[in-house]
Parts: sequence; C-alpha cells; structure tokens
Amino acid sequence: MNPITSEKNKLGFVGIGYMGRPIAQRLLESGFKLTAYDRNLSKAEDLIRYGGTVAQSIAELSSSCNVLLSCLPTDEAVLNIYRGPDGAFANAHRGSLVIDLSTVYPETSQELSRLGSERGVDVLDVTISGSTPAAERGALTLFGGGDQRCFNAAESIFRVIARKYFYLGPSGSGATMKLVANTLLGIGMQAIAEAVALGEKAGLDRGRLLDVLSETAVVAPAHVGKLQRAVKGDFSPQFPLRLMNKDFGLILNLAAAVGARMPATVAAFEANARLSEQGKEQDFSAVILQMESQAHLGSTDNERTPVGARK
Repeated sequence: MNPITSEKNKLGFVGIGYMGRPIAQRLLESGFKLTAYDRNLSKAEDLIRYGGTVAQSIAELSSSCNVLLSCLPTDEAVLNIYRGPDGAFANAHRGSLVIDLSTVYPETSQELSRLGSERGVDVLDVTISGSTPAAERGALTLFGGGDQRCFNAAESIFRVIARKYFYLGPSGSGATMKLVANTLLGIGMQAIAEAVALGEKAGLDRGRLLDVLSETAVVAPAHVGKLQRAVKGDFSPQFPLRLMNKDFGLILNLAAAVGARMPATVAAFEANARLSEQGKEQDFSAVILQMESQAHLGSTDNERTPVGARK
C-alpha cells in the first residue's frame, strides 16, 4: 500500500466524541482533508471551523474517502456502522483503508477485517491509550493490529495524533493490547482510590495527600492528572466511567476465553460497576469519591483518625 499523504488522500471520520473530536481536529489542522459523520450532526458540524466537511450518512461518508477512521463507544456501534447495505463497507472504494480506533473485543476487530476483505478493503485495529488532554496535544499511544504494510503506510496519520505507536501483530492484536493496558488503568485507579481513602482516614490533609501522591514514583503518568483534578473536585469526564465499566467487561470476557485468572480485576470491576449504576456522567477517577464515601469521609468529616489516636 502506498504511503498516506495529506495531498493524495481524503479522510473520513465517524464518531466525533470525547476522543474522536480532538483527533479529527488535529488531522484537519495538520492539512488533511477530512469529512466527518456523527449521529449527532452538530458534533460533526463543529469541525467545519477547522476546514472539515460533513456527511449526512455513513454511505455518503464512506464513498467520499479512501481512508476511513472510526472512534466509537461499543462493539455494537462499530459493527452497525460497517455492516449492511447502508454501511461503510458496502459503499467503500476497493483498495481503501479502514482504521478503527475503538476499544472493542478482539473478535470484533477480526470480524471487521474479514468483512473488509470481502469488499477489497484493508482494516487496521489501532487502539488508543490516553485521555482527552493527550488527544488534544497529539500525545496518544497507539497499538496496531492488521497488515503491517498498511500500518506503515498510515504513519503520517499516527504521527499527527500520537507520541508513540506500535505494531503488535495480526488483526485483533491492537484490540487485545488495549485491553491489557486498560487492565492496569482500571485496577490502578481503584488502588489509588483506596490509598487516598486510607490516608484521609488516618488523618492526612486531603489536598496535601493528593498533591504528594501525584509526585511519587508509584503513580503512573496516566493517573497523575486524575489526582491533580481530584484536588479541585473535578471529576468531569475525560475517560467516562461508563466506558471504563464497558472495558472491564471486555477484559473479563477475554480472560474467560483464554483461561486467565484476574481476581484484582474482578474486584475493581465490581466497585466500578456499583458507581456506574448511579448513572452520572463522571470520569472513571470518580472511584476516589466512592472510596471516600465508603470510608464515611466528606468535606465536614469528623471520622478521620490521626495515626496514634485512640479510637
């Protein structure tokens, strides 16, 4: 496959959400011609100010480009976009390329690859590590699965949106690596939430605790910003809780399929699910609030017990 360039290739983008919007914007600002589609038309229209155009349907979008990117929230949404007579594959040009950035089950990525090959379309599963601020800075990390020649041909796109990008292997490998990475992301956030509640309960000042914890070597870079926002009480979604909950489900499905025991993941999933059931649109770091609540901590809390104090 010939290298993708901003001069020769037209991009399509479906899914202008938390991650899709900043990624599409960066591609436009770097000089790529891009047409967007989203079920919420106003989200796609917001890209017009950066030089984008808007498609009214998936069929129109797919027929107007030779590289189609998608960034969607669920396996069902991905399959619905690509399958059927009005879907992307039925209306795509032979020889075009699909780059699915969605976090999905590996078998979904493999199914996309199979459906694409029937229409003469190459498919890459290129999953994303990083939240909205990283996407805005072009500092994501990408995990790629599919044909390596296609992955190499798409490097001009990856360089715009990512700080690092890795080829992992055949179709489904990028999706698998994302679930591996998000295992650490989710468990790590739960561990941090429990540690924060412990420190507060033992009498440490909340703001100072969060500040100092974010400077330690044991907190991963992906979690540092979460602690800094927690100091301000900011749990607005960068990576929504509902999507972390969905990913936990995918992780445990994969674990069951391959026979991997994951007791810590099960525990983190249960805590995440209970919070997600409340229905609030919060960042997944809101598990800090949940652990504080379970420890009976609050802004006027009287239940902190300084170390050495008699209970």
